[in-house]
Amino acid sequence: MRPGATASRGGAGSRAAGDERALTSVATGDRCQGEEPGDIPRLWHVTLSVSGREAPLTEVRRALEQLAHDHPFLLTSRYAVDHAEIRYWEEARDLHDAAAVALRLWGEHRQTAGLPPWEIVGLEVIDRATYHQRVAEGYGPPPASPVGVHPF
Repeated sequence: MRPGATASRGGAGSRAAGDERALTSVATGDRCQGEEPGDIPRLWHVTLSVSGREAPLTEVRRALEQLAHDHPFLLTSRYAVDHAEIRYWEEARDLHDAAAVALRLWGEHRQTAGLPPWEIVGLEVIDRATYHQRVAEGYGPPPASPVGVHPF
């Protein structure tokens, strides 16, 4: 957020022009009175890619399993000794909010889940319709199956 900007939990009408919203995940059905249709939460498919120095495979798996346990919204994680990919659905008002939550995920949970000190090297956030269109046309990511933590 810019210096001097104030965050607001409300819809577009409750913040000054140019101010940013507070970045939080939105619970299903969580709406404010007077919200415009564009402010209603939507589902976004997120793919977060991280990489860094090699870490023991068993530690990477355990950390990703802990992250999935702490945050059951995670659909699937794939991992190797030096990189991982996490895929999940995020409910947010817009792409900006979904991407901001995704960009904080790894760093905010590094300590609690014991995640490796890797950096985010890729992020894709697409809306639900685009995800399903890609899958139907055969060029998108396959549905997250099997769900869970798996090696590449």
